[in-house]
Amino acid sequence: MGSSELKRSKDSVSDESARRSSFPDEVLERVLSLLKSHRDRSSVSLVCKDWYNAERWSRTHVFIGNCYSVTPEIVARRFPRIRSVTLKGKPRFSDFNLVPENWGADIHAWLVVFAAKYPFLEELRLKRMAISDESLEFLAISFPNFKALSLLSCDGFSTNGLAAIATHCKNLTELDIQENGIDDKGGSWLSCFPERFMSLEVLNFANLTSDINFDALEKLVGRCKSMRVLKLNRSVSLEQLQRLLVSAPQLAELGTGSFSQELTIREYEELESTLSICKNMHTLSGLWDAKGIYLPALYPACSHLTFLNLSYAALQSVELAKLLAHCPRLKRLWVLDTVEDKGLEAVGLNCPLLEELRVFPADPFDDEIVHGVTEAGFVAVSFGCPRLHYVLYFCRQMTNAAVATIVQNCPDFTHFRLCIMNPGQPDYLTNEPMDEAFGAVVKTCTKLQRLSVSGLLTDLTFEYIGRYAKNLETLSVAFAGRSDWGMQCVLGGCSKLRKLEIRDCPFGNAALLSGLEKYESMRSLWMSACNVTMNGCRLLAREMPRLNVEVMKEDGSDESQADKVYVYRSIAGPRRDAPPSVLTL
Repeated sequence: MGSSELKRSKDSVSDESARRSSFPDEVLERVLSLLKSHRDRSSVSLVCKDWYNAERWSRTHVFIGNCYSVTPEIVARRFPRIRSVTLKGKPRFSDFNLVPENWGADIHAWLVVFAAKYPFLEELRLKRMAISDESLEFLAISFPNFKALSLLSCDGFSTNGLAAIATHCKNLTELDIQENGIDDKGGSWLSCFPERFMSLEVLNFANLTSDINFDALEKLVGRCKSMRVLKLNRSVSLEQLQRLLVSAPQLAELGTGSFSQELTIREYEELESTLSICKNMHTLSGLWDAKGIYLPALYPACSHLTFLNLSYAALQSVELAKLLAHCPRLKRLWVLDTVEDKGLEAVGLNCPLLEELRVFPADPFDDEIVHGVTEAGFVAVSFGCPRLHYVLYFCRQMTNAAVATIVQNCPDFTHFRLCIMNPGQPDYLTNEPMDEAFGAVVKTCTKLQRLSVSGLLTDLTFEYIGRYAKNLETLSVAFAGRSDWGMQCVLGGCSKLRKLEIRDCPFGNAALLSGLEKYESMRSLWMSACNVTMNGCRLLAREMPRLNVEVMKEDGSDESQADKVYVYRSIAGPRRDAPPSVLTL
């Protein structure tokens, strides 16, 4: 290219950039504020410098999928007007006690920076983070307009921390406490909300175990006329539930307490009558220890339900069938496997709009259990629910043919998580590996984003995944594969892969190092109980300095082996708070 052509080319690029940024700043910022997806906003920021700056100044919410991928200082420099933060910490396998105690992910350093840079912060949503009572109190007194706190699978705090939030957050609209490792010191924290406090819209304390101060709760619910979500723990009785609903008929989401106390005929009729006036309710959960004789009281409230969470209610098939007959609009359903295949047949018959199904084991550690669900129930659901696109299914047996039928009936799966609970279980009818089952999934379901595989699997399954799963973002693997080739197929073929979770598989250094060109575009890789060595991890760390390569060692383990490996991209460099059991290479 000659100098004149080069100049014309540069002028053309400059003109194009000018055209892209010709909007007045306030107009561009207004347009960008309408973008809700963090991915879309990130893409927009790459168009040109003006768009980068406009996106920077107009962004009010930031999502951080790994708290060690960046520092709070970097976030504050990039985005000066953040009012809402979603932050994730520990790897998902911490849910299965595979991450060492005191691993890290403490929120406090983030809060200190936020207090200095974002005193106007309104929302904080944490998942698998460590947060102490001292941090909760610091949060409560540092942000005068704080409105929403959501803690999911977090640990390190007690109900004393909740008391600090209730006492100091005068504008609180949401307190959502889910599945946390919380030290429950009693229900007195509910009495810490000021007497004139009326702003709460979301209150979820379902996973707390102790008795609560019901008088304080009843007064709080009565004052907060805009409350739309209320999820109670099992200490709240049916009689108390009825009293709360009298004060809050406007609820859209209800998590009941215990559903098993003895009721008189009058009490039952009052409960049924009160539920019948809850016309806005679209989500129902709780139903702890539900007794079938009281379930009919729910029927009047079921006609508008779109989400029914029965994961704490060990219903039988007949009870579920009767309940579902009153839920014609259901889109999401979570159940225990006590409903058996007959219960799932009722799902197929009564829930034509169903989009998400989760079936959990009532007792995952009882190998002698006689009830449960099989491939027959799953197939029945697929015939009756053509819109199904998200499934999490725990079972003790499955066949290749059944899975092929299921995905033919429901080809739009985006999330397919099949957990055959006996590791290495083959097709129980043919005794063949389950390769063709997952081959059918990835060939048929072209929109697939998340896949969990189980059963007896050879490298052929991973060949299928690498060849066909072109939109796959998250893959979870356990007790599967025969050689490094399987993992190599996945890393070489799944161009959109962002998270890869592997445990108890024969993959070694060759598999690990085959992802050198891939890991910087992924969020994380987890490998535990595989055949990876310390030397292999050191080589990865040396070749890819922008990755953090962490090895978690177990007491008494072979020094040459890497017991648990966690690899993630980071612009912050190696973290400085790792415990002795975590080696950063």
